[in-house]
Amino acid sequence: MYKVSQNDVIGLIKPAIDAHTLGILAFAQILRDCGIRVEIADEDASKELDALVGRPSIERLVRWVRAKGIDVLGFSYRLDPDRGVELFAQLVEHLKSAKMLAKDGGPIKALWFAGLPPACKKAKQRVPFVDAVFHGDETYQEILEILGLPTHLVPQQASAELAYDKARLEFGIEIVKNRAYLDVAPVDRSGSPGFGTWGERVIDRVLHGIAHNLPPLMRAHVGPYAEDRSQAVALFLDWTSRLAKSGLLDVLSIGSSQLTQSHFGEDWTGLSNGGGVPINSPEEYRRVWQAARPMLVRTYAGTKRVPDMAKMHEQSLDICWHALSLWWFSKLDGRGDNSVLENLVEHFEALRHIASSGKPMEPNVPHHFAFRGCDDVGYIVSGYVAAKAAKLQGIRTLILQTMLNTPKYTWGIQDLAKARALRMLVRELEGPDFAVILQPRGGLDYFSPDMEKARAQLAAVTMLMDDIEPDDPTSPQIIHVVSYSEGVRLADPDVVQESVRITRYALSEYRRLKRKGDMPEYGKHSMVEARTRHLYEEARRMIKFIEATIPEPYSPRGLYAMMKAGVFPLPWLSACRDEFDAAVSQPVQFMHGGVQTVDKDGKPLAVSQRLFGIARNLERMGFAPQEEYGEKN
Repeated sequence: MYKVSQNDVIGLIKPAIDAHTLGILAFAQILRDCGIRVEIADEDASKELDALVGRPSIERLVRWVRAKGIDVLGFSYRLDPDRGVELFAQLVEHLKSAKMLAKDGGPIKALWFAGLPPACKKAKQRVPFVDAVFHGDETYQEILEILGLPTHLVPQQASAELAYDKARLEFGIEIVKNRAYLDVAPVDRSGSPGFGTWGERVIDRVLHGIAHNLPPLMRAHVGPYAEDRSQAVALFLDWTSRLAKSGLLDVLSIGSSQLTQSHFGEDWTGLSNGGGVPINSPEEYRRVWQAARPMLVRTYAGTKRVPDMAKMHEQSLDICWHALSLWWFSKLDGRGDNSVLENLVEHFEALRHIASSGKPMEPNVPHHFAFRGCDDVGYIVSGYVAAKAAKLQGIRTLILQTMLNTPKYTWGIQDLAKARALRMLVRELEGPDFAVILQPRGGLDYFSPDMEKARAQLAAVTMLMDDIEPDDPTSPQIIHVVSYSEGVRLADPDVVQESVRITRYALSEYRRLKRKGDMPEYGKHSMVEARTRHLYEEARRMIKFIEATIPEPYSPRGLYAMMKAGVFPLPWLSACRDEFDAAVSQPVQFMHGGVQTVDKDGKPLAVSQRLFGIARNLERMGFAPQEEYGEKN
């Protein structure tokens, strides 16, 4: 296998149709950190790959390779595996024909392929001489090993920052190796007021746990699917009963199907259901609640008639808390038929109903922005404005979900800084009438398809969760346990229970090691504090601008204006791109372990440099800024 040297020039390319660029940007940063020059293909060369099959030549790509002096070419495709492998094979054939490979006298000494695990396996079969394949779950150190690069090439600062991630994974590997977590027993919470009965409050379980020094509540998402709807519901009821009997899970989160969310109670004949359990009546929800005793139960909001769905969930499920996505689960992400503004109007009405019921609310928000390429400051601001909007509509208890590892390339210290900055801002909203419960979770695409590695990653992310508020032994109050099989298949009860055991054991073991002094206090490192302060101040600057510029910012029209004006960069947004062109047109870059907005030359932009453009966009929408903001670029 070819070993990369610091003299090599690495070229990275993907078809233009694949909008997911952050993996390439993160990979490029690793190489650049080591002093290696990296070139990312321009739009012309990328577009040439979109129609590669049947093309007589690849002139633009060849010109780009020669002009940049590229020695190693890496190809990335994260969509359909078969399509990705076919494009890669065709690319290799074109490179052969153009005599671009070193064995034919050309400049390209090595080829790399990055894609989904099935695509990587097929790529090696189709092109046996490919030098390296990347699944996307490799750590910084693993990438260096694959490329044959010595670790001393990593800058000292980056090496120190990445030590946390290395330690966390080693911690996880050790926990999984000894399997001591299999002895983790259920927690007795029966003394909590109203335990397992209709009307029980999640806050009572949280407070009971704190008072009796119990572990955080464990929540997991479960939802089997089968072609036969009645069979799928029956299987889910069986899984629910099994989980309830195990006593390991405190909160059952129903993984309901798309049709449950978008067409509840309707005739589904001829409609495509997708994944998830296809519940379609209040009676089926009541059966779920009964099977779940004594677990608390929650589910997704609807994508239309959102207030009515919220009421139904209370009446038939005694939902322990509601989760609303505000902008999302609409035309914006293809999950519903509501326009973004219509969705916000319905969500605010639902918020008022939830407030009248006294139930908590979870803003299911920041990670949806991150999925579309939003920068870290936008992630934090979106979570804060969702929380403040909820408070102003009368919500008294907020479940603050923080999805870590999103995007999965994020360094651990940046994850901590993001979570802390958001927690600090939302804490400023707390008072006698507004309490916040922290609920961290692992990232949706974080977990490796290698089950042993995924188990270790689950333990590693639990260590991260404990470091969000390292001086508070009662934090986090709830952990959303993402099952380790997430990268391969749906989690059945056995996997859910094992995932809960790994999480609980990792949490207690990490705390034990810190108390003994056998584990460094990574969560208290000055690097984390510096990053947290920077993100907090940048987010606070954007929030101040929003509140001074948009009349009634915490209203449906206000939240809509924020998105339309470009407060949240969304370069990967696939729908409504014309409507939110200001968000789509703002580029981002992966830098120093996080996501940052950049200018057209790839240089980072501070919030102060973005405000003038956002204010100008708001003026076009009829909002007159009350004072001058930002720098004119």
